[in-house]
Amino acid sequence: MNSVVKSAVVRISQVFRSRRMQTGRPWPPLRVLTSGLWLLTSGLGLLTTGCATRPRPTVHRTVLPPRPAPLVLPAEIVGGHFFVVTQWDDHGPWRFMVDTGSTATLVSPEFARRYATDEPAADMPAVRVRSADGGSTQLPGVRLPAIVLGTARFENVTALIYDCGELSGQFGRKIDGILGFPLFRETVLALDYPRAGLQLLPAAAAPPLAGEVWPMIGDRSRPVIPTRLGGRTLNVLLDSGADGMLHLNPAELEPGYAVPPRPGVTVGTLTGDRLQEIGRLADDLGVGGALFTRPVVELTDQPSSLGSDVLRQFRLTFDQEHGRVGFERDPGASGAVVPVRSAGLSFRRYPAYWRVVGVVPGSPADAAGIETGDLVIRVNDERVERWDPDRYDVLVRTAAVIDFTLLNGRVETPARIPTFDLVP
Repeated sequence: MNSVVKSAVVRISQVFRSRRMQTGRPWPPLRVLTSGLWLLTSGLGLLTTGCATRPRPTVHRTVLPPRPAPLVLPAEIVGGHFFVVTQWDDHGPWRFMVDTGSTATLVSPEFARRYATDEPAADMPAVRVRSADGGSTQLPGVRLPAIVLGTARFENVTALIYDCGELSGQFGRKIDGILGFPLFRETVLALDYPRAGLQLLPAAAAPPLAGEVWPMIGDRSRPVIPTRLGGRTLNVLLDSGADGMLHLNPAELEPGYAVPPRPGVTVGTLTGDRLQEIGRLADDLGVGGALFTRPVVELTDQPSSLGSDVLRQFRLTFDQEHGRVGFERDPGASGAVVPVRSAGLSFRRYPAYWRVVGVVPGSPADAAGIETGDLVIRVNDERVERWDPDRYDVLVRTAAVIDFTLLNGRVETPARIPTFDLVP
């Protein structure tokens, strides 16, 4: 292992080890509602405090094969999030989340040990996360000779080292990193949610974008576009690292509500845990030529963004060089009002158990006496490791009651919890 990577990995390991020793619990996940990490993307954009001073700047280069047709890779859509799996040598395979809301690329310590060079990473954003002592710590940066997706090579990449263990637990599969939006700046990138595919073309050779085409606003390091909420304009981030429909900062646009916001589950973020506020808007949301009637909204103090419940209805094509986004909607998609069902619980997932990290106030789970810190080992009499995020979400949406088995020491306690409409 080279000295730069070894030092960075040791620092990350010490922070996580210290957290476990002090609290008996691993580092908090980036989001604990279903499996997503929409606040990771906000954190990587908004916690950036400038570029570190390095000996020389990074010269990023993208190499795509000369071909008229796009490079197409299969994708995994898990919990509404977009993943690609790649392998270019005897190591791996490596699974990456494609996160359009992130301004940085993250890789696991294992990936960094395998591929990072001794050369310092220049022009690296200074991203800080919560440390074990309640303060903050800066994620170390490394330089990677290449990240390869199929026949596409992204050369001389700078990345941050982040322990992806908690993220892997949330999604029920090993995750090796997060590909931020600027990685694709020399390409035209398409995220085809309906067909579960990622497509790449050289920016200089790309044809006109298909579907509704909207301009990006700002510096193009993240795809921010104008949308319509009722009769007003709202600028939103297209965030493939976010779940839900609309995350709205009420300071940017004061909304009207069909269902006022209420406390939801506890969500984990890079900077700490917070209680979700979720409701339904009275106005309709217009995105990419589609209309979403009375969308579900989660209030935030970060810039407003659209999550996977909206994005997964499109094939999205991002042309960073020209500052445009194309929207092609799935013909079978619907913008109809759908209640948000809940079991009243949020979890931090581990292979052998789920730890309760939040109980919705006033919910049946709250009335049953389930508390933060309780351990769940079975759902409907099946071990929790058999319940991936998508399967569990379907259960919550369709079941009238869910049987949880809680573990206290060696004592197992059943709890039959009715589901309910968190947002009618």
